[in-house]
Amino acid sequence: MGNDITDRLFAFNTGERFEDIQLLRYRLDNFEDLSLRQKQLVFCLSQASLFGRDITFDQFGKYNLLIRKLFETIYQNYSGDRNTDDFKALEVYLKRVWFSNGIYHHYGCEKFKPCFSKVFFINTIKSLDKTCLHLNGYDNIDALCEELLPVIFDPDVFPVKVNKKDGDDLILTSACNFYDGVSQEEVENYYLVLKDVDDKEPLSYGLNTTVVKEYNNIREDIWYLNGKYGAAINKIVYWLERALKFAENEKQFDVISSLIKYYKTGSLREFNNYCIQWVGDNNSYIDFINGFIEVYDDPLGLKGTWEGLVEYRDVKGSERTKLISDNAQWFEDNSPIDTRFKKPLVSGVSAKVICAAMLGGGEYPSTAIGINLPNADWIRARYGSKSITISNIIYAYNQAARGNGFIDEFVIDEPTKEMIRKYGDICDVIHTDLHECLGHGSGRLLEGVDPDALKAYGNTIEETRADLFGLYFAADEKLVQLGLLPNSQAYKSEYYTFMMNGLLTQLARIQKGNNIEEAHMRNRALIAHWCYEKGKAHNVVDLVKHNGKTFVRINSYEQLRNLFASLLAEIQRIKSEGDYEAARNIVESYGVKVDLTLHEEILKRYNKLGIPPYKGFINPVLTPVTDKDGNVTDIAVDYTESYMQQMLRYSKEYATLI
Repeated sequence: MGNDITDRLFAFNTGERFEDIQLLRYRLDNFEDLSLRQKQLVFCLSQASLFGRDITFDQFGKYNLLIRKLFETIYQNYSGDRNTDDFKALEVYLKRVWFSNGIYHHYGCEKFKPCFSKVFFINTIKSLDKTCLHLNGYDNIDALCEELLPVIFDPDVFPVKVNKKDGDDLILTSACNFYDGVSQEEVENYYLVLKDVDDKEPLSYGLNTTVVKEYNNIREDIWYLNGKYGAAINKIVYWLERALKFAENEKQFDVISSLIKYYKTGSLREFNNYCIQWVGDNNSYIDFINGFIEVYDDPLGLKGTWEGLVEYRDVKGSERTKLISDNAQWFEDNSPIDTRFKKPLVSGVSAKVICAAMLGGGEYPSTAIGINLPNADWIRARYGSKSITISNIIYAYNQAARGNGFIDEFVIDEPTKEMIRKYGDICDVIHTDLHECLGHGSGRLLEGVDPDALKAYGNTIEETRADLFGLYFAADEKLVQLGLLPNSQAYKSEYYTFMMNGLLTQLARIQKGNNIEEAHMRNRALIAHWCYEKGKAHNVVDLVKHNGKTFVRINSYEQLRNLFASLLAEIQRIKSEGDYEAARNIVESYGVKVDLTLHEEILKRYNKLGIPPYKGFINPVLTPVTDKDGNVTDIAVDYTESYMQQMLRYSKEYATLI
């Protein structure tokens, strides 16, 4: 990738670390080969992606924006000794708030514990020049402190962003800011009444609203240009309208126009139209995601987190995904699921490898490596889906992981280590391609099944389904025939690392004493533990001890594939039939609980390596270059901005809601 000079100069690992976070950079490979028109389109779409930042902060907690603003004010105006433990701890807290778009861990969802004292915090606020403080409607500093101190310091006040504990009222016990004054039962009943079961083009009910209860009446505040988040959406729309001037073709012009219309009206019918337009645009070199999309941050899986991503095509990498998508019908026909749940005709499957050009909202600083959209099952069935694998993000992750000691510490023996070093990167990419390109788009719901029937377990079941699809076909000879894998043994690398992650190493991402909350982690644990338990009779997978350390040993890769097939069949049945109780039972039985002794062991081993379990990215800076007459002649790319500089600049230049 790139040229030798660039490779020598570019550093993926910035060297910036704090708490459990490592910051990386991603390179805009071959950006210089884009036309000026394409570069200007990327720039306008990037601006639209950055102006949604405040929305995501507010969605993740009602006090997040105020807390961010207050801590930034302290950091920029503090006149005391910056080398004290208290101030250094405050600086780390601020960096964590930036990274997670709020005061809750971006993956674990637990509230950050401040390591500075309450007395220091109060005294620091009161020592500041009053003209620089943002009171946001509070009468004075004391009133501000009275409101915020419990939120920041009391572990029992709004303790988790998203609670998925079975038996709890998931709305009343979650701090995410999608609901106000309503219970889980009230919300579920509210949407049950709204839904039209006979609608052949159903709406994504609740995707772009806050549910509010006032005077015993329940209503929705719509997120659109003239409603909630209007100040941010106004800026987004402005840059989308600027982008229209540089659209590559008529189809892309229509896509951007339909998104603008959705933002201006807030209509979910317009959102459906936008999704249909977007999924049908397969020829544009530049593409983007912008809006209220993924629902992982809502305990009920209804509300869309605002996110932005600007991308351009990785031509060479896309040859690989085209092979996969061109054979979509073969994969569907040969899937080990009940024929009732298979699509008789797979259409509209589009898969590309792309380079990220800008990350925003829920995709920044931590981002996905692959995406499959739209989420509406009926649109997928009728119009297809669009999948992307983000090559420059994957490459940055892989480069940063070179020589970090992880494989030596957790992989059982030298032959397995060598296998992973040889095939790990390509197998991981192929599994991601299968997961995103075909897994999410495979299968179908039975007639009359509510897409939201699985409720809080829907996200986990969907990710489990896509992962199992990828795992099952990763071992198929078809991939070797297509030239996607080098031989029929390479898949074992992915099987081993997946089982090791699900059974052992992902525990490093969980705080001691906690259960698994995040949907993707639940998915991986579910698959690994189900296969481990179901395979015991035939000794398929072992957990063995060497020198007091636990390792995964796979005794039969062929039988493990059979277990993946059996579980995929059951997970697809649960999804297709909307079997809530089965979803609940399988997730709670295999995807949630943590072995405390094993967890402690993994944490100790992982911590000794000094590897932060989470990584995120600093965006490149895109700047228009103009001639003496003010005409744009190029878009310059700069990679030198630090994390602190970028975050403070974003809070200044892209602040819209505070």
